[in-house]
Amino acid sequence: MTDIKRLKKITALFLLGSLIAGTVGCSISAPAATGVSTSDTTVDINEEQLMSAASVETSDITEEPDETTGSTVPAEPEEILISFIGDVTLCSDARGGHSARSFNNVVRGDMDYCFQNCRDVLSSDDLTIANLEGAVTTRTSHKSKQFVFKMAPENMQMLVNAGIEAVNLANNHSMDFFESGYQDTKDNLDQYGIVWSDQHTSATYQIGDYLIGMFGICDWDNANLAYSRIEELKGKGCNIIIATCHWGTEATYKANSKQITLAHALIDRGVDIVIGGHPHRLQPIEKYNGKWIAYSISNFCFGGNLGLSDPDTIILQCKFVMDSETGNCVDYRLNVIPYSQTSSSGNDFCPVPYEWGSTRYYRVLSRLGWSQEDE
Repeated sequence: MTDIKRLKKITALFLLGSLIAGTVGCSISAPAATGVSTSDTTVDINEEQLMSAASVETSDITEEPDETTGSTVPAEPEEILISFIGDVTLCSDARGGHSARSFNNVVRGDMDYCFQNCRDVLSSDDLTIANLEGAVTTRTSHKSKQFVFKMAPENMQMLVNAGIEAVNLANNHSMDFFESGYQDTKDNLDQYGIVWSDQHTSATYQIGDYLIGMFGICDWDNANLAYSRIEELKGKGCNIIIATCHWGTEATYKANSKQITLAHALIDRGVDIVIGGHPHRLQPIEKYNGKWIAYSISNFCFGGNLGLSDPDTIILQCKFVMDSETGNCVDYRLNVIPYSQTSSSGNDFCPVPYEWGSTRYYRVLSRLGWSQEDE
């Protein structure tokens, strides 16, 4: 506020107070200005003068924008925190589930067991997205392949209890029990209130005033499927668009040229963050055109392997800084939380965080090409 406006406001307040005091019979002495002598004067004023003065002066008392900037103070940016975890398979191979080390025999139906060491992290964010690898069905007829994964429908309660609100279904095991098993998967996720998306169907999730869009794509899918999903989500007015990609070469620590080309194309077409899985290994994180690409965040809770040749994994969190006036994301801040897929030898299907500063902790960061000082 300028000095002139401030002086007008003070004068108006003083005059209004003086007038009010005069109506109750008080004698008001006019204040002495610097360098000017005055005598005490009694001010007599009637009700009509009081109302007239009040109506004139109150407009100057109203707060106004600062003319030095031409606008009011801008609204504070808002933040949305989204967590990503890798491949989740809440079962062992459908033909070998009788081993004492199998998922069902270790977990024994405990809906809080698998995610007990990360539930607090995943429940305190705004949204968690996982790659759910396998069918959610009770059917028995399946494809002939090396591994077939069938999760019990009731195991979806594990996701709910852990604070995992959404999953990607675009992967190489969702169709293990054919189209009928895949339809069961979608129906069962709907029953548990879990948002799902794939290469043919995008999904949205509301966080406050912001609409989050998501879709998936597989290595063998036509890239045009992904481009169509992006345009769908733009048409729905999404403020953030997330792509989950199931791609790359298994057991490798580097992204291949196909991954890199597609990831860059997705960003160029409007995706805000790209999250990869399938290699069962961690692969580097890249910042491209101001946005993040995680080429592979590995498995997280993976019942398909009874032993683990490399247990390293992460919870990847992205804080999207939103401009509350435009609805646009103006910054992307990444945080990496190093984890092991198991809390004991072999695979007990119970991920646990690595101790900060430990050799394993820094091994994870090294494989990602990441330093916590990067953000």
